[in-house]
Amino acid sequence: MHLHEVVQIVLYLFFLLALTPVLGLFMAKVFNGGHTWLTPLLRPLEKAIYRLAGIDENTEMRWSTYVWALLIFNFIGFVVVFVMQMIQDKLPLNPQKLPGVSMVLAFNTAVSFMTNTNWQSYAGETSLSYFTQMLGLTVQNFLSAATGVAVLLALTRGLTRRSLQTIGNFWVDLVRTTLYVLLPLAFILAILLLGQGVVQTFSPSLHIQTLESHTQIIPLGPAASQIAIKQMGTNGGGFFNANSSYPLENPTPLSNFFQMLSLLLIPAALTYTYGIMVNSRRQGWVIFAAMMVLFLMGLMVSLWAEYGYNPVTGIAGSMEGKEVRFGVTNSVLWATATTAASNGSVNAMHDSLSPLAGLVAMFNIMLGEVIFGGVGAGLYGMLIFVIITVFIAGLMVGRTPEYLGKKIEAFEVKMSMLAVIAPSLVILVFSAIACVTDAGLSSLGNKGPHGLSEILYAFSSAGGNNGSAFAGLNANTTFYNIMLGIAMLIGRFAVIVPVLAIAGSMANKKNAPFSAGTFQTDNATFVVLLVAIVIIVGGLTFFPALSLGPIVEHLLMLAGHVF
Repeated sequence: MHLHEVVQIVLYLFFLLALTPVLGLFMAKVFNGGHTWLTPLLRPLEKAIYRLAGIDENTEMRWSTYVWALLIFNFIGFVVVFVMQMIQDKLPLNPQKLPGVSMVLAFNTAVSFMTNTNWQSYAGETSLSYFTQMLGLTVQNFLSAATGVAVLLALTRGLTRRSLQTIGNFWVDLVRTTLYVLLPLAFILAILLLGQGVVQTFSPSLHIQTLESHTQIIPLGPAASQIAIKQMGTNGGGFFNANSSYPLENPTPLSNFFQMLSLLLIPAALTYTYGIMVNSRRQGWVIFAAMMVLFLMGLMVSLWAEYGYNPVTGIAGSMEGKEVRFGVTNSVLWATATTAASNGSVNAMHDSLSPLAGLVAMFNIMLGEVIFGGVGAGLYGMLIFVIITVFIAGLMVGRTPEYLGKKIEAFEVKMSMLAVIAPSLVILVFSAIACVTDAGLSSLGNKGPHGLSEILYAFSSAGGNNGSAFAGLNANTTFYNIMLGIAMLIGRFAVIVPVLAIAGSMANKKNAPFSAGTFQTDNATFVVLLVAIVIIVGGLTFFPALSLGPIVEHLLMLAGHVF
């Protein structure tokens, strides 16, 4: 690595750390109904939305009502995007005259964007019209991200309230997150990206003559607006098939930095917001520290693997599958951040990563997307691990576990384990099915352990609601469109429902008195214990599968064999 590459990483971490309390404080004011600099402008619009929708912002919901409101709203979003894709040839803003997509692909894509996964079994510029991308996918980018934040807010209220039956109002949480947080931040990022040359136009694709007198098609479209929210809302996906490695989606090193920073910005800042809302900023910083430790561990392993000598190619720092404009370091930093953030966008092809760097990207997802994770989803996923950690610590000292002054009992532990097991079960079982069926094996781009990694990564990405891919697997088949769609649904809602059940249970409890035997959850010891639990749970669950994929591939690579 060169010095300027080290400086880029340091600057990235510096800006992430510096902006966390700034944005975190702003979001805390928004979610608590406080006054911000946007209130005079947006409060009238917020009230108008409530009046038009018939919402009483002062009426709160029980956890079961909150769940049903969330599920029904997301189902409506799924139906709208599903139908829109199949009839896009009859809708406006379709200069390429693209036909409607097949039912199975429409199902996969509608589920994908509704669950904040943004897995794409298609090439955006050749499959979906501008209308579908803007009013279908981009709108879902906002609403799926806001849904994740809403669940986090409900859980936070459940942890802090005493002897209450309600955990907030889903519609209010959804509107405030979208109106005050996601829209302004996406607007600012879109302007910055436009300034760097990201395309934003309704013009059709250009057909140009190359110097060799061949015709080349240059895809265009209203990309900057979708790219801004896809990064800021940890959605991922891409307006163009090549994603952020495409020059018109990510033209310069500065646009690359803006997009990488936006991957983790809101998830990191939400830890500070959480600290304010639970009246203990130390609690927020402890979770931030645990996330950062896990992130840095993965980044260091990936950099070491990518810059290490490869006996097959005879070089160190391979550029295969990477953009010359960004180089190895920016490609590895992006790959680590996008899989840690549940984002899924890429500026290099993960299929070309060294086996261990590919393992880190995969393992980041397998851990439950809790290393910063998706907007809202990463933090409530980490809070599930906090509950498990407190429970294990309570067993070790022989006392009832407590968190934020409330006892963690059997119901909370069962719901936490369900939220951890459901996505893991999907990843392993669905991957196994793909490995023993002709439909699953027919799409592989590689054989041997790398082929297994392609399958394992696909279902990890779906079950973890990440959306990135190894790219060697052709997923636009009936088998994968359906199986991955089901995996995305389970990975999203089999976590959200238990989390909201925990929120309802905790809100109804009284505070337990603090004593000398109370386990502290706001110090360095807890950070170490939390990191250890996350890694141990992930390792015990997935090590056998990983040992047959990227680990054995790494060992065979050292012996001179590739797949």
